[in-house]
Amino acid sequence: MCSAIAATGVPALVMVRGHRIDRVPELPLVLSDDVESVKKTKETVKVLKSIKAWSDIQKVYNSQRFRAGGGKMRNRLRIQKRGPTVIYRKDEGITRAFRNIPGVTLIRVSALNILKLAPGGHMGRLAIWTARAFRQLDEIYGTWKTPSVKKSDFHLPMPKMTNADLARLLHCREVTSVLRPRLMHCQRPGQKVKKNPLKNMQALLKPNPYAIGEKKTRIARQRAVEKSKATKKNLKRPQNNSSDSDEAKRLKPAKPSLKCPV
Repeated sequence: MCSAIAATGVPALVMVRGHRIDRVPELPLVLSDDVESVKKTKETVKVLKSIKAWSDIQKVYNSQRFRAGGGKMRNRLRIQKRGPTVIYRKDEGITRAFRNIPGVTLIRVSALNILKLAPGGHMGRLAIWTARAFRQLDEIYGTWKTPSVKKSDFHLPMPKMTNADLARLLHCREVTSVLRPRLMHCQRPGQKVKKNPLKNMQALLKPNPYAIGEKKTRIARQRAVEKSKATKKNLKRPQNNSSDSDEAKRLKPAKPSLKCPV
């Protein structure tokens, strides 16, 4: 809430939100207490034109249009942009005077609503304050030196930096004179790749320096086993004579022919 109230006094945030404040004399815009006793809409129109805020109301008139979608059938036929919000302390007819102007929202200072000050979560709505309402902010939220009177144990949020221009602070003489010189040839270490010891021999030698000897012994033992198996297999295999095989083929009866005689 404190940030939303503070944003109403920053012209850049108010203009970014779409309000027409090119000819407004100042921000935050504070009017005299006589505005709270205004009871006619034509009088409020004169007040808004005198402070050059009527162009923001004209923007609301130009933005009135039919809603695109099914909301037209749910009693939400027309839509329009947001205009300024009027914040007062005591209602002496101000709500009746402003309620017929489209886009204007009236809020009592003791019941500020963040949904009205920052619609859609975007801070910087144009706020028109009465003098009594603006003075009462110190009682409700307090100052940096005095706590709040209305809220128990409430203090305004304090900024961590008195000067937020960090780039200027880093390049000022007071800071650069005590800093170390810049390292021109600074090389960052490359990304360390973790190697699998079961697949990489160099990684396996770190935990087990005898891995190469074990591997050579295992390969030699495996080759000896394969050689002995091949020798035994050749001894068991019978030796066939070529003459016996030719005689067996010759004595083998011929297959009967299935062709019909002519």
